[in-house]
Parts: sequence; structure tokens; C-alpha cells
Amino acid sequence: MSDGGVSPAELPRRSPVYRELAFAGARFVEAHGGAVAESFAIDAAAEIRTARRLALADFSLLPHLGFKGRETVDWLRRQGVDVGDRDNLAYRQSDGALAARLAPREVLLISDVAGRSGLCKRLAAAASIDEEIEAFPVPRGDGYFWFLVSGERAAAMFAKVCGVDLRTGKFSELEIAQTSVARMNAVVVRDDLGDTPAYHILGDVASAGYLWACLLDAMEEFDGGLAGLGTVRRLAGL
Repeated sequence: MSDGGVSPAELPRRSPVYRELAFAGARFVEAHGGAVAESFAIDAAAEIRTARRLALADFSLLPHLGFKGRETVDWLRRQGVDVGDRDNLAYRQSDGALAARLAPREVLLISDVAGRSGLCKRLAAAASIDEEIEAFPVPRGDGYFWFLVSGERAAAMFAKVCGVDLRTGKFSELEIAQTSVARMNAVVVRDDLGDTPAYHILGDVASAGYLWACLLDAMEEFDGGLAGLGTVRRLAGL
């Protein structure tokens, strides 16, 4: 069970893997209407070492939102979002959030790793007012889980469950792979934490528990572990 902090059961929003997090000993803090796993190890330095080697973190409660439609890219640009012309590339915003261009008519927005960006909330509000546009918000915050895998051994672990070569020399910073991970569809975005390789993984929330278990199993031979949001923030220098 979790040690200290708040209980996920007491809050209105819950991660799809909150039971797994609690069983693993997560210390939860309240954020974004729910309980976010802040840490796992009593020794913070040990958890950072794990995250540098190979770690799995749950970001599912942090803000993320999708947009689809013929005018998606143009409308987002009018809202001040930096979205380039290339698909399968994420574009970093001034507040650290990412605009991941998945297709000419689809963009996935994800918060900075500290969860401080207000971009998703602002754009959701703007879209509800501007009803004439052909850029429709897609509630990825409820429909997609969001995990992060970090560490120098991450690419070797992914080689067991993903057909895309995610080695840092082959898969560049902010590049996107829309691919199969452990035989399920997922979006993978490379977004390093300082000098530590890191990868966001997002996919159908109904498969969150399955993929969580698959990743933990694949990580075992590489001496991987779990990391909380606090550890990820420290690695990112936030």
C-alpha cells in the first residue's frame, strides 16, 4: 500500500493504473483533480539512479488533449501554438508543453512533465467558444493513458516490445512513432530529461493495465523500476 500522502480513492480523478501504483508503494500527492504518484523510494537519490538507468512513470492525470479536423493546424497556430509542417514530430512550446503533429489534420497536445502548462485548458476553452471551426477537440485526457519510460537502457527494453528502433542515434529528440508496443497501438514521443533519454507513451486507456504489466515485465532483465513525478521533475531540472 502507499505510504503517506493522499489516497487516490478519496479524489474524483484516478489514474487507470492507480491500484498498481498503490500496490508498488507510491506516495501520492493531489494534483489535477486526482492523486499523482510523486515518489516510490524512501531514498530520493536511489530513485533518481533508477530513473537514469530504466524507470516507468505514470503521467495519466497530467493535461493532454487532442484536436482533429481540416483546420486543426491553422486554428492552433492562430491560438499561438507552434506547430510545424512535418508530421510525426513534436514541437515544444514556450511553457514546456508539446504539440505532437500526428497527421495533417491531427495534433496531440501534452503538458510539460511538471504538469504546470495551462495550454490544454486554454485551448479547450477557446474551442468551445469558436464553434465555426473545423478543428474538434478530442478528450485524450480521459481516453488516453500517458506513461513515461526513462533511462539509458530504455531503447534496449523497447526492442523487446516494439518494432521501431528507438535508439538515440536512430530516433531523434521530439520524433514520434505511431506504432505497436506489446501488440497494441501507441504513440511514442522522445522527450529527454536533461541528458537522460526518455519516451512518452500514450494509448487507449482501456489497455493501460495491460501495457503497464508488459513494460514492467520487459524491464525486469534490465534492472528497471518505478519513478514518481517528483523524480522526473528533478531529472528535467524543474
